[in-house]
Amino acid sequence: MVLNYGFAKNWEAVGEFRIESSPDLEITDPGLFFKGVLKEGVLQEKEGVSVAIEAGPLLPSTLPHEHGVGFEAIGIVSGKVAPVTVHVNGGGGLDRDDRHAFAIWGVIGELPVHPKLRLVGEVNGESTQDQRLNNSALLGVIWQPTSKNVFLDAGIRRGISRAAPDWQFTIGLTFGFFLPTFSRQ
Repeated sequence: MVLNYGFAKNWEAVGEFRIESSPDLEITDPGLFFKGVLKEGVLQEKEGVSVAIEAGPLLPSTLPHEHGVGFEAIGIVSGKVAPVTVHVNGGGGLDRDDRHAFAIWGVIGELPVHPKLRLVGEVNGESTQDQRLNNSALLGVIWQPTSKNVFLDAGIRRGISRAAPDWQFTIGLTFGFFLPTFSRQ
């Protein structure tokens, strides 16, 4: 679950977490971040590359050894290599467990095959101090069925290092809406 709230031009507050069942329900990967566009570009329907940052605390989870607080910061550069939109990200931080340093990276490509359908490929990874590499690849689709503010996505992820799960299936629903604003008279 990810909730983005735009509070100023090019700035959002992002809250996120995951729920896993193994065998009990666990709340994993909670965080609260600020995301800002430093340079408008292709993602804002303008010329050139887009540059953004996302940073904030990693909150305690219900998993053993993840009851502390960590920190994460990522830089994101997006551009077009016609007709593919490419996103390259990299960053790092300190994890919740004993504050180990980690590095994260990813490369994502989006290929429009129809005005409402994009194919997506991703390779990403995480390297945490004193742990094995967690690298994987994903193939998926993003479909915009009707509204400009509704997207469905699905994908299959394959681990490409020993620490990554062999297979994962993902499905998501994204929708945007505007909150009413009230002005004082």
